[in-house]
Amino acid sequence: MTDSAKKEPKKGIVGKIKEAAEDKEEQLAILSTFVRLGVMIWAGGILTLNYVEIPGYKQEQKIDPTFIASVFTGVLATFGVQAGGKKNNGASGNISKKDMEYLIEKASQTAPAQTIRIEQGPVKLVNDQK
Repeated sequence: MTDSAKKEPKKGIVGKIKEAAEDKEEQLAILSTFVRLGVMIWAGGILTLNYVEIPGYKQEQKIDPTFIASVFTGVLATFGVQAGGKKNNGASGNISKKDMEYLIEKASQTAPAQTIRIEQGPVKLVNDQK
């Protein structure tokens, strides 16, 4: 037997993805990411074509980009990117730092609480008051 007969056949991109993600949930997550990327590229392309003149092509009617822009921003939001408008005081985002500090202060006065995230288990909670 030669060395070339022992070698595995070359795997395509789908085979490499399947090998990297054996779990079905991981495969679906990867597929979901590719679908979202495809929709984002499509919406970005349509929005770009709406504002760019193509030489030699006379565009008579422009489309209303509102729906496509909402699809584009919705897909961006699934990746954690959020578009925020400018406030009157010039701060970007929906809430200023001063407003956020005020809200945190008020929340801590009305209902003091602490969130604890435990990465390992098991945990045993014991009341040590006597």
